[in-house]
Amino acid sequence: MNDEQGRMDGNAHAPALGCKPDQPPSAGQQLLQEGLFLLGQGDRTGAAQVLARARSERDTLLQAHALIESNDLVGSFRNIMGLDCTISPQDDIFGFFAGHASSTNPLRDYLADGWRTLSELMLLLEAVGQPLLQTPSVLEFASGHGRFTRHLVKVLGPSRVTVSDVVPDAVGFAKQTFGVQGFMSASVPEQVQWPRRYGLVFVLSLFSHLPRSTWSRWLKALWDAVEPGGLLVFTTHGIKAANFDHVTLDEEGYFFAPSSESNAIDGHEYGTAFTAEPFVLARIAETVGAGSLVHKSLVHFWNHQDAYVLRKQ
Repeated sequence: MNDEQGRMDGNAHAPALGCKPDQPPSAGQQLLQEGLFLLGQGDRTGAAQVLARARSERDTLLQAHALIESNDLVGSFRNIMGLDCTISPQDDIFGFFAGHASSTNPLRDYLADGWRTLSELMLLLEAVGQPLLQTPSVLEFASGHGRFTRHLVKVLGPSRVTVSDVVPDAVGFAKQTFGVQGFMSASVPEQVQWPRRYGLVFVLSLFSHLPRSTWSRWLKALWDAVEPGGLLVFTTHGIKAANFDHVTLDEEGYFFAPSSESNAIDGHEYGTAFTAEPFVLARIAETVGAGSLVHKSLVHFWNHQDAYVLRKQ
């Protein structure tokens, strides 16, 4: 993934619209050209109306969204949600929403999904008496391009949030767009260098992608990033997810397939994993000690991922 390419301004020219010289522009590209012209003429109302139509075309959805957001036009999600709604063109998670047949409004679904994640995390932390608003420092690990980060920043401010990902552009985009701290992860768990320890390490949907060879190693490595008294929160694909996908777990309660929604990471390193609760509890016990588990909530995130909360004494 590369540095942010999503922001466009009202002075952009037609070549940025992605038209090939030997092909006529699509309906969406024509609308983008018209919207850019109207912006150049200072007609913000007309531009907002035209770009809203371009945003409904799949091939120009993100370009139109970027123009509406960066020019603060009527219809921007920023005005509705009160946070930075810039989306990187390299965001695989947004690409998943945009390409999914069930998503009739990918922008809304993507942004609302991050808000939903925030509310589910806050409920989980309330259950263990450690509210998010009172957490001095948060590391969002395997953070991607900010589906959740933007919402976390709205609640805590950027100074309390650090992100980490194995994809360089994801970290760069989050730092530039949301003002958070960030550092590169690594493919090998033992090679990650933690800049400091954190009051909360939140690992959303990483263990739902790990092969057996690195599952426990990542648990151990992430545990090292938690400060004394702090929490490690991670999620897994549990029994409900396995049954929904018609997956048969092995005798340990584990299944792995070398494929995922990510185009940036090798499938054998980051595929799709399913784990029964006994598998997860056994890995916690042998890696960081059973006593570290203070709470679990099955089918907690997105109505299909199990959540586990560990506290470091």
